[in-house]
Amino acid sequence: MMELKSERELAIMRKAGSIVGEMLDELAGKIKPNIKTIELDRICERLIKRRGGRPAFKNYKGYPANICTSINEVIVHGIPGDAILREGDIISVDVGVEVEGYFADAAYTYPVGKIDAESRRLLEVARGALEKALENASADRRVSAISCAIQNFVESNGFNVIRAFVGHGIGSELHELPEVPNFGQPNTGIRLERGMTLAIEPMISAGGYDVEILKDGWTAVTKDKSRVAHFEETIAITDNRPEVLTSCQRKNL
Repeated sequence: MMELKSERELAIMRKAGSIVGEMLDELAGKIKPNIKTIELDRICERLIKRRGGRPAFKNYKGYPANICTSINEVIVHGIPGDAILREGDIISVDVGVEVEGYFADAAYTYPVGKIDAESRRLLEVARGALEKALENASADRRVSAISCAIQNFVESNGFNVIRAFVGHGIGSELHELPEVPNFGQPNTGIRLERGMTLAIEPMISAGGYDVEILKDGWTAVTKDKSRVAHFEETIAITDNRPEVLTSCQRKNL
């Protein structure tokens, strides 16, 4: 069932969201050439615990780390480890936090040093797709208003939407109904209501959208090894523009 959140529940989700936003802000100054992804994981673990939260991803269905670190052609669920960031890479960091039984989830794709023009445009279009989604996420509109806004913006800019992964409801569970695809037909899906909380997350590819899962059972990559950008925010539906619960100051594009 879809949960409409009370003001008390939203207040707790704001706490979780503020930790997520703070972490992604903190990483903006840490993501540089020659850092290992496991170091990013440790930074986030320390911050989450210092702020009184719990890493939402650690041990979720067996996932072994606190965050996801997805480099270049990795779409989602890249596991932090000994991988070293190189000049010109892009890296998507996905973070989830639980506070008092409620969750918030967000992702951001960062440039590593100086990146090429196509990668920069990929990041800009992915961020723009998330903004288009937010413009269409209000009470009495259907989920497809979000989905179509993302797909139309991405494809009109010459990129492709990843279709194997979708956004989702979020609240007392990390993943709740409804699913929020980044593609689809107009006037479909449930009608949005005030008090719904969603994690909207466009994932877009510079090439095709076919996906391969690596042997670790988690890491998802594009089959053609094209680069992917992933941006996500947790939002609360209102009568007008949604409230972004994971709001932060990331400006490093």
